[in-house]
Amino acid sequence: MYSILYTSLYKIICDYGGSGTSDDGLLEKLKNLDFMKMDRRTFIKAVGVLGASLFLQTYKSDLVKALELSKTKVVWLHGVECTGCSIAVLDGGSPDIVEALNRFDLNLLYQEVLMMQQGIFVDGKPANTSDLNSEILLDDILEKEKGYVLISEGGVPNGPAGSGKYLMLGGRPYKEIYEKAAKNASVIVAIGQCATHSGVNAADSDIKELLDHRGIAFTMEDSSKGIVNLLGIKTPVINVNGCPANADWVILTVGAVALGKIKVPDDLPYILDQWKRPKVFFPPDHVVHTNCPRRGYYDNGEFDLTVGGEKCLWKLGCKGPYSHADCGTRHWNGHLSLCPMAGSPCISCVEPGFPDSSRPFFVEFEKTGIVGTNIGTIAGVAIGGALLAAGAHAVRRTVLQRPEDEEGFVEESTPEEIGGEK
Repeated sequence: MYSILYTSLYKIICDYGGSGTSDDGLLEKLKNLDFMKMDRRTFIKAVGVLGASLFLQTYKSDLVKALELSKTKVVWLHGVECTGCSIAVLDGGSPDIVEALNRFDLNLLYQEVLMMQQGIFVDGKPANTSDLNSEILLDDILEKEKGYVLISEGGVPNGPAGSGKYLMLGGRPYKEIYEKAAKNASVIVAIGQCATHSGVNAADSDIKELLDHRGIAFTMEDSSKGIVNLLGIKTPVINVNGCPANADWVILTVGAVALGKIKVPDDLPYILDQWKRPKVFFPPDHVVHTNCPRRGYYDNGEFDLTVGGEKCLWKLGCKGPYSHADCGTRHWNGHLSLCPMAGSPCISCVEPGFPDSSRPFFVEFEKTGIVGTNIGTIAGVAIGGALLAAGAHAVRRTVLQRPEDEEGFVEESTPEEIGGEK
């Protein structure tokens, strides 16, 4: 795992006065920090560098002390989605979901994918008790519990005609259930693109307006159409984007809230970007392209034109240069791989306009240059004949129009801009 953290490792080592040459030295520095006195800035850096598995290993005993007087309740609801984010968390592997719940002392009150209860109705009415019936359990939670962390997976249908009846749970519109759950929560952690921006549910189609699927704080790029705005919900929202979201992003975000290392809502303007994403996982100045394992081929001007090769996937539609996420250093599925390593171009699933902003997925974006591409930077790392290839390719790209020059492009946020409308 250490070998994939080179960029983030270097930055944090330098911040602590190191030389940037020893991963073991960095880990030793982090291990010797007083966890209980660790401020938000240091905590965020540790989370960004170590990942969930190594973070839990490094601070195992400290976590026990920090949480001995606290147990955080979590309600995990599923709206319109494919359950991919739940599967991603289960496939994260290290830590697994049980270890994460135990280490962060999380009391998972409700999660439809994992719970044993099911909806049981007799003569049209819920039967039995909350120990066996999920509908009764959910009603009990909505009536009695407050101040929990609400994990929102999936969007909320508002159609048809504002009724929300395109998703019914136990005979009730999910929209009604969600409103009550969200208003009783202390914070909403929206996970996955369907929840954060409505994703494929709000993609351009002939039935888009009829279905009227809403994300939690945004629908696509528009905050005025988020379900919390529609329903007048004031609960703070943290967005963990992705289709699906990375298990680390989910576990560490919820863990940071549980530990009190993120003070809600006071700290949110400083740690979230304009789309309410944690900047440690979705860096404004860093894209997937930066640490892509195929980056060397791009710098050398070597590109695959058909699937199955080992070179840069730019000409096959890779959107890595436009995708703000740490996938290239964090990796997926037990920190082993990511899309380009599996032969697939990045489809920019973490960006607010996904999927419309990324389509067609497997066609090169000719009209826009790579954000931040600099002929001097590329020339500095290219040698010999590769210099000419990289230079020529960089010149061709940088003379093309950049995304920020296009109408509607929104730059990264300042704290005051978070939650602004499109």
